[in-house]
Amino acid sequence: MNDPVREQIIKLLQGGQAHLTLDAVLKNFPPRLRGLKAAGAPHSAWQLLEHLRIAQWDILEFSRSAKHVSPKWPEGYWPSSDRPPTDAAWKKCISAIKRDCRAMQKLVENPRTDLYSKIPHGTGQNILREALLIADHNAYHIGQLLLVRRLIGAWKEG
Repeated sequence: MNDPVREQIIKLLQGGQAHLTLDAVLKNFPPRLRGLKAAGAPHSAWQLLEHLRIAQWDILEFSRSAKHVSPKWPEGYWPSSDRPPTDAAWKKCISAIKRDCRAMQKLVENPRTDLYSKIPHGTGQNILREALLIADHNAYHIGQLLLVRRLIGAWKEG
C-alpha cells in the first residue's frame, strides 16, 4: 500500500500510538474482577468490553451492507449483566473485537474502497468517517477499561 491516508487509518485502527492497546489493558485481567464496578463507575470491565464489541460490529456492518440493521439504542449496545456469563464469553468477545477491527482494516486497505464517497444507504457517512469512528470509539473505551482496572485494584504499573 502506498497511500499515506490509508496507512495512517490502519495505524489508528491497530492502536498503540498514543494509547495502550486492548491487549495491554486486558493482559492478565483477573476473571473474578471482570464484572466488578468501581465505586461511582457506571460500568464494569465486561460491560465496556461487550459495548466496544457491539458498537464496532455495528459500524463495520453498516459500512459493508445496506441490509444491516443496527441494534436499538441504547439497550442494544450494552450487555444486560455486569459480569461475563463465562470465561469463554470474555475470550469470544475479545476475539470478535480483533476480528472485526481487522475486517475494517482490510476494507480500508482495499484500493477499490473509496474512502471519501458517501455510503449509499447512509445519511452522509463515508468509509473514512466510519474507520475513524471505530478508532476513536475503541480508544475511548480502552481508556475506560484501564481506568476501571485501576479503580478496582487490578492494574499494576510498569
